[in-house]
Amino acid sequence: MTSLTGLSAAVEYHVVNSLGWASLRPLQHAAVGPVRSGDDCLLLAPTAGGKTEAAMFPLLSRMADESWHGVSVVYVTPLKALLNNLHPRLEQYAAWVGRSAGLWHGDVGNTARRHIMNERPDILLTTPESLEAMLVSTRVDHRAMFADVKAVVIDELHAFAGADRGWHLLAVLERIQRLSAHPVQRLGLSATVGNPEEMLTWMQGSLQGQGRTGRVVTAEDGDGPAVGGRSAKAADVEVTLDYVGSVPNAAEVLSRLYRGEKRLVFCESRRRAEELAFELRRRNVTTFVSHSSLSADERRVSERAFAEARDCVIVATSTLELGVDIGDLDRMIQIDAPRSVASFLQRLGRTGRRSGARRNALFLAVDNDGLLRASAVRLLWGRGFVEPVVPPPSPRHIAAQQLLALALQEGRFGASTWRRWWGDLAVMDDADVVLTYLREREFLVEDQGMLFIGPTAEKEFGRRHFMDLLASFTADLELKVVAGRRQIGSVSPLALSQRSTAGAEKRLLLAGWAWRVESVDWQRREVVVSEQPEKGKVQWPSEAVAESFELVQAQREVLLGSDPTVGLSRRAADRLVRLRAEMAATVDSSGLVLADTPRGRQLWSWAGLRANETLAAALGGADVLGTDNRRLELASHVTIDDIRTAQIAHAEPAVSSDAVDGLKFSAALPLELARSTLGERFAERRGAEEILRS
Repeated sequence: MTSLTGLSAAVEYHVVNSLGWASLRPLQHAAVGPVRSGDDCLLLAPTAGGKTEAAMFPLLSRMADESWHGVSVVYVTPLKALLNNLHPRLEQYAAWVGRSAGLWHGDVGNTARRHIMNERPDILLTTPESLEAMLVSTRVDHRAMFADVKAVVIDELHAFAGADRGWHLLAVLERIQRLSAHPVQRLGLSATVGNPEEMLTWMQGSLQGQGRTGRVVTAEDGDGPAVGGRSAKAADVEVTLDYVGSVPNAAEVLSRLYRGEKRLVFCESRRRAEELAFELRRRNVTTFVSHSSLSADERRVSERAFAEARDCVIVATSTLELGVDIGDLDRMIQIDAPRSVASFLQRLGRTGRRSGARRNALFLAVDNDGLLRASAVRLLWGRGFVEPVVPPPSPRHIAAQQLLALALQEGRFGASTWRRWWGDLAVMDDADVVLTYLREREFLVEDQGMLFIGPTAEKEFGRRHFMDLLASFTADLELKVVAGRRQIGSVSPLALSQRSTAGAEKRLLLAGWAWRVESVDWQRREVVVSEQPEKGKVQWPSEAVAESFELVQAQREVLLGSDPTVGLSRRAADRLVRLRAEMAATVDSSGLVLADTPRGRQLWSWAGLRANETLAAALGGADVLGTDNRRLELASHVTIDDIRTAQIAHAEPAVSSDAVDGLKFSAALPLELARSTLGERFAERRGAEEILRS
């Protein structure tokens, strides 16, 4: 038996005897030394690479050997479902050393929360929003709760880092660090990212500036054998791209392929997932559904049933891209394509977990755009490209939220000493300007050098005990859908405003089933439905998706003749030939294409929406009629010289009032600062400049 030296005796005993492991996986082996030494670490491995154990086994060893007590480890994930999934596992591991694990998120009831407050667990599993709620709640003694924290584990770090939730999390962790009597170690868990060293530095926050040691740890750093002899980077991968032309055709293919196997199908929208699930059930395929607008109970039932079944399909959006355990999969199928190579790698990692199994993916393109994007993702993947994770710049609105949250947490704080709570965290770079505005508009008021919550903050954010201040994201208005006593999920009001023939009944599609709308209570935001056989419709708000410069450039390369390094079905190969012929006028190997149209001119830049909007800003709004990921619609007088000489350096895309309203906490920023924040975030100057050079 391979020695697991480095873990405490109790943890090693249970790894061998309770789990029956003969050895650690490579990443787990590599992580023992750095984690036990107290270093901040970014642990990288594909999905199912054992990242949770790589962090927790050494932490449990420290907990036992160093006699940690109280809430000593905070384990943060982006999804409540992932926390629910992890909780029993971490409870088992904690019990090995006589410790406990507690769960706290928005769906956890008051009884369980009171138990945690009275008998604090050693490991607390939670979300950033629940951490914020604990800090500002008058019912939680936050100083006692977090006084003994010694380590924080951030699961699915990449999912946080690319959005404002990441900035919010880092700012909350800084406040927890100030409440703890100990240095707090940070451990990030992630699948493959394109810029791991930068991600590690970002995760460390203000600690990085204090000389804290940080390490990126991968499976290649371990010298122990992989469990079952499989390495974390299995080269044995099967990827196929097919063209099927429609959602019903995709369902027909899936009903015939891989019978007797468990299939996970990813869709890029909730609407597409619902349509596919309905079509599969029409063909007598045992089908489950999982997406964010289904009720927690509905998702839980689907995921549990899928984990226990064999010959079945679960149709999901990106909610199942992260580490929720749904058992061993035989196949991963992607309708059209994900929006990044990183997402593809996450999804691919769902397969091939059993010894002897191959990681695999089947792409079913239902239209030309899907085929082109799938080909581009595969082209980039074949080159080994993975997108860097870039935190959104200028998080000034998060600075405003943090200042208000600190006032709620402490009751008051010093007008000249507040920076102690965040150190030099980048979130607070422009906080002086933000704080001046908060004081001028009485979001905060001052008395004898101390700042308190003011009347404007009460008016803007005070509803339901300041609940609006706890989350950095904005949820769309949705109506609860119920059938009898069963809550199915929720739909957008858009789904109820569809035109229908006079006298015709309103029908919905939700959880893969068709429903007849019996009544709508707009005051209670509730829709009562009953089952019916005819297919309904469902709709949620959607915006144009800004594809990356690299992804759209790869689409251009495909049209110019580059083939993805995957198996193409005959249908896909034939369709790709036709697509190249149909779109030949939009690409040129020598550079840009400027074409005349009845409306004006089209500049086929193939640069992505953000770069195109940046170029549009440089050209001047009056000369640009519209943009998308591939092109700009221009006035007829715009010349190629106008385009070539556009000044990109300070160009900032125009920001609408609606966009400002959609920026969470924008009410706590001066209007021009909110506009500037959004403009800086949407600008893509590097891509725009590359296009001008082409």
